[in-house]
Amino acid sequence: MCRNIGALLFYEVKKILLIQTAFIGDVILATALLEKLHSHFPEGEIDFLLRKGNEALFDEHPYLNEVLIWDKKNKKYSGLYKLIKLIRNNKYDYVINLQRFFSTGLMTIFSGGKYTVGFNKNPLSIFFNKSVKHIIGTPENTVHEIERNIDLIKYFTDEQIFKPKLYPSENDFNKIKNDGKYICISPGSVWFTKQWPAEKWTGFIDRVGGGFEIYLLGGKSDFDLCKKIKTNSKNNSIHIMAGQLSFLESAALMKNAAMNYVNDSAPLHMASAVDAPVTAVFCSTVPYFGFTPLSADSAVLETAKKLACRPCGLHGKKTCPEGHFKCSDIEIKLLLDRLD
Repeated sequence: MCRNIGALLFYEVKKILLIQTAFIGDVILATALLEKLHSHFPEGEIDFLLRKGNEALFDEHPYLNEVLIWDKKNKKYSGLYKLIKLIRNNKYDYVINLQRFFSTGLMTIFSGGKYTVGFNKNPLSIFFNKSVKHIIGTPENTVHEIERNIDLIKYFTDEQIFKPKLYPSENDFNKIKNDGKYICISPGSVWFTKQWPAEKWTGFIDRVGGGFEIYLLGGKSDFDLCKKIKTNSKNNSIHIMAGQLSFLESAALMKNAAMNYVNDSAPLHMASAVDAPVTAVFCSTVPYFGFTPLSADSAVLETAKKLACRPCGLHGKKTCPEGHFKCSDIEIKLLLDRLD
């Protein structure tokens, strides 16, 4: 659906709001839009509406005017009402909604924005100025998430693809400074079937040679997993950093690593956003969903087995539906080859 777009295409754009209240990986990928919007509207003020907890990604970000925060865990709906009121008072020219849920649809349609756009899977998209088809890729036609997001704004910009980008500060780099050789491993994931098993990470680490220091990254919730990996390993060069670093400090550490090993999860996109070398292990999910790494030096590793059950879902599952988790059967040698 499209209403009154033409008049705004030539309007002097002063204020833009991006809405992405999903998890950290989705927010990082949305920074590709931030880069593109700044390129087209360098004098415009760009605000970003996020869920509470993700705002630390944007400390000292050069292109952001303001970060708006929605605390979904504390007075969620009264907070939603206050946010809508704040958004209306800010008088945005463009409101760009990357989320596909009712609550962000409400924010968008009551925003008072001169031009509103979002995906057609949002239940309130019929009331946006423009509704854009949300396309999940197929084996024959991969569509990356940043391409889907760019579709939202190409009508008033162009079709050029920008990559996501984070901006760790000098202090972030100084805190984790390491002039030696090291690799980073992010072994955790919210979803069990996206997570390469702990014993496989241990097996890999035990075969890493060449004098590499090994940093295990993640949030506080990943500490026990990292401790299990370290405890069961014979390698004495393991450092558990899970829960010890901010988002941007983690990104700074990944930036200068010889290699970063990740699951199909947020650290993959963090590596992409600082163009760090990355090897992504895909278990139950598949590359054509559109969440592959974007770094210049990147690779995706998958099982060689042809499994009728793979993929078992778009986002992963808490347990393997078949009970065998054969999609995690990925040779350790493939990971080691990425260090050559």
